[in-house]
Amino acid sequence: MAKGGQTPNPASPRMQAAWKLKDSGDVLSARREAERILADNPTPEDKAQAEELLRRASTAPALYGFAILAAVLLVLLVVLAATRY
Repeated sequence: MAKGGQTPNPASPRMQAAWKLKDSGDVLSARREAERILADNPTPEDKAQAEELLRRASTAPALYGFAILAAVLLVLLVVLAATRY
C-alpha cells in the first residue's frame, strides 16, 4: 500500500476508476464503487485496496466528538446569555 496521501497503484481497472473518483473529489461515488467491488468477491489485492479506499474516505470518529462538544458549548453560551438578560 502507498504511504500517506498517495494513491496506490490500482490492481484492476475498476479500482483505478474508484481511485480516480476519490482523487477528483467524488468521494460518495468512490465509496459506492469500492463497496460494489467488495460485494463481487474481489481478488485479495482489490479487496485490500477497496478497504483502504473506504478507510480513507470515511469521517474520523474524533470529528464527531468535537462537533458534539462545540454544540454543547454553543448551547451553554446561549443559555448563559439568556439567563443574564
